[in-house]
Amino acid sequence: MKKIATVLAAFALGFGAAAPASAAPSGVDSQCGKYICVMTAHHNRFVQDITVRTKDGLPGTLRSYWGNYHSPRVNAASHRWNVGYEQAGAKLVCGGLERDGRTIEDGICVTI
Repeated sequence: MKKIATVLAAFALGFGAAAPASAAPSGVDSQCGKYICVMTAHHNRFVQDITVRTKDGLPGTLRSYWGNYHSPRVNAASHRWNVGYEQAGAKLVCGGLERDGRTIEDGICVTI
């Protein structure tokens, strides 16, 4: 039984090879503007996740983007996108907030 568990664990790890060999984040960075904060965990240019949250806790339409990646827009006070995507030419991960159809804040960016 122990051998089966070991084999299954090794098999499962083999499928997780989409991330770099050392998948631990080499950087967890954040940047805040007047209304939102953008946080990202990344390994070099391999972005593992992006979190955008409002500082006042009120909901709005949040999004994040970098390079050719644009997250879907969600209505929330905080949202985390699991990205797992590499953008070789991008140096910034950015976020934005809209409320009532107006852009409240955009271009709050974290350097990766």
